[in-house]
Amino acid sequence: MKLVVLDGYTENPGDLSWKGLEALGELTVYDRTSYTESPLIAQRIGDAEIVIMNKTPISRATIDACPNIRLIAVLATGYNVVDYQHAREKGIPVVNVPTYGTASVSQFSIALLLEICHHIGHHSASVHNGDWAANPDWCYWDYPLIELAGKTIGIIGFGRIGQAEGRIAKAMGMRVLAYDIYPNDSGEYVDLDTLLAQSDVVSLHCNLTPENTGLINKETIAKMKGGAILLNNARGQLIVEQDVADALNSGKLAAAGLDVVYTEPIRPDNPLLTAKNCILTPHISWAPKESRQRIMEITAENIRAFLNGTPQNVV
Repeated sequence: MKLVVLDGYTENPGDLSWKGLEALGELTVYDRTSYTESPLIAQRIGDAEIVIMNKTPISRATIDACPNIRLIAVLATGYNVVDYQHAREKGIPVVNVPTYGTASVSQFSIALLLEICHHIGHHSASVHNGDWAANPDWCYWDYPLIELAGKTIGIIGFGRIGQAEGRIAKAMGMRVLAYDIYPNDSGEYVDLDTLLAQSDVVSLHCNLTPENTGLINKETIAKMKGGAILLNNARGQLIVEQDVADALNSGKLAAAGLDVVYTEPIRPDNPLLTAKNCILTPHISWAPKESRQRIMEITAENIRAFLNGTPQNVV
């Protein structure tokens, strides 16, 4: 059995082991292949039967060019870079890792919020720059500081990650509103317009679908409280970036904490780079070692289950 990892570096830059996958067959690991359609992808897959990837696209053309493929395993939850419908037509299961990042992603979302509320990084740099030592007062702050207790956070997408974020927010004394197309008894559910109108903080944790692409745009921003905070560490395509930048620059949005953008890596002309009060991080919510170790282990389990004739986590 031949296995190939097409873009293994972000999953394992050297602090994890590929031994779990090596035990399943003849493994070839590439740090990077291509994040856009390229003949190199099919070339590197070659006659491998199991393809393992994160963001390298697996298109219809690639699937057709590699007739030995029996399984496509995604080192992530999102699988939009795979033509999974064509794979299904060809009888090739596509498996993912749906639950590895609940703790880390919800934790990171709250970290973005706390950074917006306190600007800890800025104030630490200011102290190291000598500003406190030279200050005539015993303390100072360069930005308004925000207390979250008593405020409302609206979470769009109330699955595992959204619920985990909600528990942290409640521990800080916040009211938690939830919007989800599949509500259950886990939270205080409201319709989207109510959530936007009542929330001091709007946080995105929904899957990306054709229906919610561009969900946060000038029309939905207009329904939000003036001075609201926007958080997104789900998918960059959930927001219209120019509309968010305009809202930040006008003050309609007080701040945004974003770990994802529409095109990654971020383009130099992205309007969010010059928007006011916009914290941007390079899609690292998922990346603590503990989370990546779970990805490695669950991917090995996915492949082992497939080889045993009982595939799991099929998308």
